[in-house]
Amino acid sequence: MAAGPLTPGAQHRSLADLRAKSRPVQDPERLTTHLRAVHDAVAQIEARIAAPGPIGTYPGFWAAVRRAALLHDAGKIAEGFQRQVETGGTVWGERHEVLSLAYVDLLAPVAGWSATERLLIATLVASHHRALHAASSLGGGKPALSRVYNERTRWDEAFGATPGPGGTVVQVPRYLHQQLLAWLTGFLAIDPLPASREDPPLAHRANWTLTDILDAWRGPVKPHAGLLAVLAQGALTLADHAGSAHEALQTHMPLLPDYLDRLPYPAHRHQREAGSTLGHLVLVAPTGSGKTEAGLAWAARQTTTMPGQPRVVWTLPYRASLSAIRRRFEKGLAPAPGERTADIGLLHGAVARTLLYQAVEEDCGAETPARAPDRSDAVKAKVRANAMRLFTERVRVATPHQLLSGAIAGPSHSSVLLEQANCLFVMDELHAYEPEILGRVCAAARLWEQLGSRFAVLSATLAPQLLTLIDESVEQHVTLHKAPPGTAPVRHRLVLDDRPIGDPDSVGRLGDWLDEGHSVLAVVNTVDAAQKLFAALADQARDARPGDPHAALLLHSRFKNRDRDAIERQLLRRHPERREGDPESRGGLVVATQAVEVSLTLDFDRGAVQNAPVEAVAQRAGRVNRRGLHPQGPVEFRVHRGSGFRPYEQGAVEAAWSALSALVAEGADTLGEQDIDRLLALAYDTEWGEKWLKRARDARDAFAAEFLTFTDPFHDRSEYAKALSERFDTAEVLLRDDLVEYRRLVSARHGDPLLASGLLIPLRYGQLKLYDAEFDRHLGMFLIEGAYDPVLGLRPPPEPETIL
Repeated sequence: MAAGPLTPGAQHRSLADLRAKSRPVQDPERLTTHLRAVHDAVAQIEARIAAPGPIGTYPGFWAAVRRAALLHDAGKIAEGFQRQVETGGTVWGERHEVLSLAYVDLLAPVAGWSATERLLIATLVASHHRALHAASSLGGGKPALSRVYNERTRWDEAFGATPGPGGTVVQVPRYLHQQLLAWLTGFLAIDPLPASREDPPLAHRANWTLTDILDAWRGPVKPHAGLLAVLAQGALTLADHAGSAHEALQTHMPLLPDYLDRLPYPAHRHQREAGSTLGHLVLVAPTGSGKTEAGLAWAARQTTTMPGQPRVVWTLPYRASLSAIRRRFEKGLAPAPGERTADIGLLHGAVARTLLYQAVEEDCGAETPARAPDRSDAVKAKVRANAMRLFTERVRVATPHQLLSGAIAGPSHSSVLLEQANCLFVMDELHAYEPEILGRVCAAARLWEQLGSRFAVLSATLAPQLLTLIDESVEQHVTLHKAPPGTAPVRHRLVLDDRPIGDPDSVGRLGDWLDEGHSVLAVVNTVDAAQKLFAALADQARDARPGDPHAALLLHSRFKNRDRDAIERQLLRRHPERREGDPESRGGLVVATQAVEVSLTLDFDRGAVQNAPVEAVAQRAGRVNRRGLHPQGPVEFRVHRGSGFRPYEQGAVEAAWSALSALVAEGADTLGEQDIDRLLALAYDTEWGEKWLKRARDARDAFAAEFLTFTDPFHDRSEYAKALSERFDTAEVLLRDDLVEYRRLVSARHGDPLLASGLLIPLRYGQLKLYDAEFDRHLGMFLIEGAYDPVLGLRPPPEPETIL
């Protein structure tokens, strides 16, 4: 080990003086305090995850994570690190986790760790901030450890006696090393090390151990071993988040086992069937028939049969829909004792990724000089706490893209992957995805199954091809339940119209409905069309309902998140589900894109929509006379053919119109349950339907091979993060005009990064150039130029665009 004269500045330092954090907000956190906190946090994570899937095949998994947690920051004993975190200190420039490896090597023989255990513990210690190997000659993120430490490294100078302007610095004085070693052996309840075990210097031990793990993970490994190692890394980084943020995982489950019995009405047959199903489920039930409650009943049943503390993750296709379902769960599920509402997690998109990235940034500030604590340190502590809160809740809502980011692995993503073990995934409105995205979700479902998780798919419109894809993608049985015929009454009179919905005659008909006092829903396919139609009808709607501040509302996904939330609240108050005895006509106009199709319980007197894929048409119909309680009985639902197909595929739109026309030719003039089943069969039993299934299968298999094999688990995969986001073809962007406010919300004393997400706008990657987008590496998001209005949203660029 390193020895020598006491270094100036270290001669009065003791174990109690060693700090774990740079720039403390209040009192400095002692190194031993932090190591104990991270070690203890592993127990919370183990209690939640238990030992499903590959974890159960390695009985020493959690023991190895706990030992790695105790040792992961031991290298912060170095004088260079301690000087760096002092106010006015200097940059050390070395990696504390590499020096921590020396303590793994020292303790392994005395503690009796096998070679396999030693390798796993050392791997976790070394990789909790950086990748071990670069993915390519260029690498992706910060330099991998193999690029920082190699044959050119002067190990004795790095971690032994370091020459400097003020004299030689002994990084680990003998007396301080002995104090830490005594604390570690005492914590591990093992015998003190014999003096002979301390003979090789710590720098040499660190070198040997790093060389061992770099060699072990240099080439491809078996997928099972790689996945197990990534899960272990996720457990350590999650424990480090918890220990640093001083946040505990929640134990209260807002979804109680007797959820079905708590419904304010007798449960429907399909809800009872879902609530009695064990294992994977596919449920097909009409809109407005309690499909969400059925999904919750299924999840509640599973929680009683799974180990640990399973989490419920509710996924939706659109980010913009997450807040609505979160509010619904907050009101409908059981709060923890002493709380007024249930605590439901919301995994934000770009902000979540930024928080997770920042949370695993090293506390040692290796690239920046130390300075006096200031407001930014409070912000960093808040960032860490907010990142940790993304993992605490037992019920969470998210999009699959946010979950699939765990496939990237690495320190900033492996915790996301680990948290998908022992989970219950409810995939709502799965039909809304394009075949490529759906294929990737099915690949993820196979991985979830391997991790001991279960899933349920809920939809009002499920084509047989989609059911085939789901069933063949997993190993275990998938139970199919369909709501019995007659679950929903006949609600619509179907009318097909060859004229575009923006045609003057079509607009005139919508205006007549408004003048007659009806509440009217008009759904189009692009933001541009929605804004134009809204402008044409808004004044007439307001004139028909004088004094009503919400007589005309526009909804699409190109609003800032906070404006979108406000509009959704107005919508839900203004157009709730009709009840017995409600007035015949309620008035008001809503113009929307497909953003209205998911998670919003709305009800209108009349509906006119632009033609779209069959599933989208059916979902739009489900917002008109939703429960069939209109006093006039079935109400008019008009589908306009139009001339374009964006943002959908042309084949899907044409198949839908062909199916609708065939249905009408067969004599149908409704859109009941049997009619929708017939429409799906007609649309998918085509050449387009065959190509759809092949594309989905190809995307599933390619995604599994590229992202979910884990044969190179500790190579830098940060370059994959961009590829994954672009394949999902969506980003969250910030207007340059909002940059000052965003920074204020992030950094103010009472600010919150998650509040700042209210300024973000979902946008397709393909549209970024049209908005003059520029990626801000510090913020981790795109900045755009664009005209914005809180009523109309972001104005589209000149070319047509998607709103997904």
